[in-house]
Amino acid sequence: MPTLRLVLLSAALLTASVAGAQTTYRWIDKASGQTVYSDQAPPPGAKQVDKKTGSEDRGEDRADAQQLPYATRQAAEKFPVTLYTSVTCADECKTARDLLNGRGIPFSEKTLKTQEDIAELTRQLGSEAAVPSLIVGRQIFKGFESGAWSNLLDLAGYPKSAPYGAKPSGAIAK
Repeated sequence: MPTLRLVLLSAALLTASVAGAQTTYRWIDKASGQTVYSDQAPPPGAKQVDKKTGSEDRGEDRADAQQLPYATRQAAEKFPVTLYTSVTCADECKTARDLLNGRGIPFSEKTLKTQEDIAELTRQLGSEAAVPSLIVGRQIFKGFESGAWSNLLDLAGYPKSAPYGAKPSGAIAK
């Protein structure tokens, strides 16, 4: 009888480990244009095929995103935040970064390095580029003003303070 239990337990553990390693596919169906999720491989000609294995590492970004509070994830999805800085902007850009991190806001940071970078920001601002500049969704604010930035972030639904244990953001965007 103990041997039978051991065999059944071993079989159950083996089944559970195989189920956890299942492969899932996601693709765009070329006929209907709809996104399809399946455990079967996509047909030839499928667009934007993405393959995930249940046991593979999902990546640090996804794990970090899951640790964000729900309201922050919603705001970040609807109103992504980008901070524009430059190498020569030290104190004011640090203060801007600290404000965003103090509120627990996930953001990307673009450092203006070339004339093309400056021209791109000038085009987005509609006037001469200035750092730090903040883009929240489609709203743009040139220069650092704590009150104005906070108001912009409040309107987007971001929290007023970072949750306990929040990690600083500001990964440099390319």
